[in-house]
Amino acid sequence: MNDIRRTILWVIFGFSIVLLWDQWQIHNGRPATFFPSPTAAVAKPVTAADQPATVPNPEVPQARQLTSAAVDGGVAAIQAAAQLASSLPHERVTFSTDVLKLTFDTEGGSLVRSEFLRHHESHDARTPVVLFDESKDRVYLSQTGLIGGKDLPTHKTVMKLLSSERELKDGVDTLTVQFESPVSGGVQLLKTYTLQRGSYAVDVKHEVRNVGQEAVTPQVYLQLVRDGNKIPGGSSFYSTFTGPAIYTEAKKYHKVEFGDIEKGKADFDKESTNGYVAMVQHYFASAWLLADGVQREIFVRKVSNNLYAVGMIAPLQVLAPGATRVLDARLFVGPQEEKQLEALAPGLELVKDYGWLTILAKPLYWLLDKLHGFLHNWGWSIVALVVLLKIAFYWLNAKAYASMAKMKAIAPRITEMRDRLKDKPQQMQQEMMRIYREEKVNPLGGCLPIMIQIPVFIALYWVLLSSVEMRNAPWVLWIKDLSTEDPYYILPLVMTLTTMLQTALNPAPPDPMQAKLMWIMPLVFSVMFFFFPAGLVLYWVTNNVLSIAQQWVINKRMGVPPQFNLPKFR
Repeated sequence: MNDIRRTILWVIFGFSIVLLWDQWQIHNGRPATFFPSPTAAVAKPVTAADQPATVPNPEVPQARQLTSAAVDGGVAAIQAAAQLASSLPHERVTFSTDVLKLTFDTEGGSLVRSEFLRHHESHDARTPVVLFDESKDRVYLSQTGLIGGKDLPTHKTVMKLLSSERELKDGVDTLTVQFESPVSGGVQLLKTYTLQRGSYAVDVKHEVRNVGQEAVTPQVYLQLVRDGNKIPGGSSFYSTFTGPAIYTEAKKYHKVEFGDIEKGKADFDKESTNGYVAMVQHYFASAWLLADGVQREIFVRKVSNNLYAVGMIAPLQVLAPGATRVLDARLFVGPQEEKQLEALAPGLELVKDYGWLTILAKPLYWLLDKLHGFLHNWGWSIVALVVLLKIAFYWLNAKAYASMAKMKAIAPRITEMRDRLKDKPQQMQQEMMRIYREEKVNPLGGCLPIMIQIPVFIALYWVLLSSVEMRNAPWVLWIKDLSTEDPYYILPLVMTLTTMLQTALNPAPPDPMQAKLMWIMPLVFSVMFFFFPAGLVLYWVTNNVLSIAQQWVINKRMGVPPQFNLPKFR
């Protein structure tokens, strides 16, 4: 039975690794390796689904019913309009608030570069994080324009900058950036960006004027264009999703893999009256938001080689000569700070992807955030959270460690009996069961408590991996950034040592092969953590230390003498 118990524990451990790997694959937009689902889309529970959208209400009536053919036609129209665009000279202009530095191109009034003034690169505190960019290394843009008529203003139309203020002044809460297109196709487009103090959400108003002699039926498109490259500096030992994401109330949050766009296999709602489109990467995201009730066509498309777009098309009512229509939208470009995302639109917080255990991860993040509000240090907040989890699971762990202590106490008798009856397996099994009954030992007593806790610690793993608050957050002394590797590998070494000590305190399996595996598997697992973010390693070290302390106390209370089961690899 001892062999069976140990085997079951290793099966649980191995199955947990398999689940982690599968969800890692899905988290990055790839199909699961071991348990593939019929589609690549991943539905997520939404906690903010009943909240009203805070996107400004657009001044447009209910749009016509849309079809898949209309979506495809809209995408084709965007491509055709861009090809007919003007090639006049254009310039780039930069505007700054207290949190954002944005660069616009007068070609289309497009947003071509964004810098986050409160988030810097890990390797250089003087270099702000850049999301939108158009350079030799990166293409990531926000573009809007009109389709639905001949030669209407698009993101390729050179526009006139009307704003003079380039920086948010002290005592002022908003900064306006305004572009005006020339009359094209009888229509003039006035595009106004409103930047707000302390906000990563930009209000964007499209004012469409019919200055021609004929009625027109324009449509406003909003799109995010990005190359398909992974973000630089990623780890080989863990990965996060990069690519488009779409949310609607009908289908919830789902990611779209670049490879599926290439193959034409992207699965998403092509029409809706709610939701958003986004481009997601580790820690940061961009998203176009429209108010609930506004009909929109949703599309993803391949723009060119290794260049992809996700966007929405919002029809306007027929525009008579001399009439004006306005469509209000909101562009989010910033860090994945959960509370700010929840306040902007229903489901937007899901761009911060916790994987398959969102229902557990969200309350864990909430508790971590509350601890940080008290401790003002994310490292100590991680330690405190693990302490609280160990307290919450104290009695479960106590049962598991008590079972291990009993098993350790009777291990010499079991070993002697196995050696004596090794040629009589049936009698050996009966004798083993008699010993367990006499000593009141349940060989499976440590399994259930461990199984119950596995999902919680996996959820905490995703919380620490996904939270932008860990970026550039110091802990103590040499740990200056909890989102990067320990520069001196002190925490991974401590983790390895504590893992070995914990293994030594456990009862050794009678079977020599199992005894070797009992040492090899944790060591291999520990080596991986040398390349993990310091915050993740800190959480695991804290858990190890507390587990060792609890196991030691229980062994002492039960009269089990201190003894270490050292490996024998001969």
